[in-house]
Amino acid sequence: MNRNGLYLVIALLAVAVVGLGIYVYQEETKPGVEIKIGQDGVSVQEN
Repeated sequence: MNRNGLYLVIALLAVAVVGLGIYVYQEETKPGVEIKIGQDGVSVQEN
């Protein structure tokens, strides 16, 4: 593989890592409602 091909593969991997990081961050920070049913009853928490 020539040097340009290696640079292309590295760039694609970097873009994939950044894209995955942004996706995970958005999934973790989006608001939501958590409902738990346990021995103490029902609890609703807003994330």
